[in-house]
Amino acid sequence: MDQTTQLTPDSFSPYQKLVIALLALLQFTIVLDFMVLAPLGDFLMKSLTISPKGFGVVVSSYAFSAGASGILAAGFADKFDRKKLLLFFYTGFIIGTLCCALSTTYWMLLGARIITGLFGGVIGAISMTIVTDLFSVKQRGRVMGFVQMAFAASQILGIPIGLYLANLWGWHSAFLMIVVLAILIAIAVIVIVKPIDKHLELQSDKSAFLHLWHAVSNPSYQTGFIATAFLSVGGFMLMPFSSAYLINNIRITAEQLPMVFMFTGVASIIIMPLIGKLSDKVDKFFLFTGGSVLAIIMILIYTNLVPIPLWQVVVVNMVLFMGIMSRMIPATTLTMSVPDMKDRGAFMSVNASLQQMAGGIAALCAGLIVTQKSNGSPLENYGILGIVVSVIIAICIFFIYRVNVMVKKKQEHE
Repeated sequence: MDQTTQLTPDSFSPYQKLVIALLALLQFTIVLDFMVLAPLGDFLMKSLTISPKGFGVVVSSYAFSAGASGILAAGFADKFDRKKLLLFFYTGFIIGTLCCALSTTYWMLLGARIITGLFGGVIGAISMTIVTDLFSVKQRGRVMGFVQMAFAASQILGIPIGLYLANLWGWHSAFLMIVVLAILIAIAVIVIVKPIDKHLELQSDKSAFLHLWHAVSNPSYQTGFIATAFLSVGGFMLMPFSSAYLINNIRITAEQLPMVFMFTGVASIIIMPLIGKLSDKVDKFFLFTGGSVLAIIMILIYTNLVPIPLWQVVVVNMVLFMGIMSRMIPATTLTMSVPDMKDRGAFMSVNASLQQMAGGIAALCAGLIVTQKSNGSPLENYGILGIVVSVIIAICIFFIYRVNVMVKKKQEHE
């Protein structure tokens, strides 16, 4: 069966469904590896004696190394079979995560996060490139809805299980769980996924550097890069300190924490496919703007909470993540439509790189804004952080609008 074979313009072939499932599972491990740091933050800060600033460095180290590898990989991203490229970086990611599990000091953990970022940061870009290669424009919203469910699944299953294991056997066990699951997924990709190399027929740049330069110097691509960078900043600023904030400010216990993440994930996994379907039917920019407004309102509420009952914390988190995910799917689907097929690998790699680096800067800035007098005292200046994130989300609306206009013009000429 050809890579792009479709039964009708809107339906999925059995092979495409398998690819979607595998990409979603693969993305689940990547997202979980990053997201589990936030709920494990309180464990790590106390067991390894890490300050909020130091923990911000741990989070941002992944982002900066991922950003660097994205730039380095961009020139070569369209020179190889996408399947082989995916497996190469996924193997490195597994090794890096194993190093995290074996870390016993702050510096070992920092080094392990850098290794994980070097490989893991590129995988999302390769996955998005595969989606764009194998699925038509009318299918991508739904595909992204399912693939992005990795975020929700990591909250429903991964984070609660990871926290349970951390409470039972220590935080190291959460990373070991990811390693075992990732090895099984890698084997499935090797067996099931066919070569993805149609783009190799379109290559004209012999030099990897020249190919990278053509991607980064394209004005249309530059607009997409800036939009994605702003899109990622908010999550990177709020996420690292979420568990410490809930435990030390809202007085949620470590045992109650999995419940908060689980119910938030349930809400996300219900809304993600709906948002995906909606983004294929209505104006993507309109959907993104609605999600952004909801996210701003909920962020301002969330970052100024006082100790409240557990069920109220759960409700606030659920609505907040609905707003965040309602932004991510239409924005990502729009950005994926910016590059031409011959440049997709390079564009996605640079895009992911800038996204990670912008996120790294955001995590560092958050670590400088948020302070904590002692390990058990409340986080200070979290409300200020909420205002900063809200302003950045508002600015992002303008850049996504520009991407939207550009994509519509491109589709008119196709």
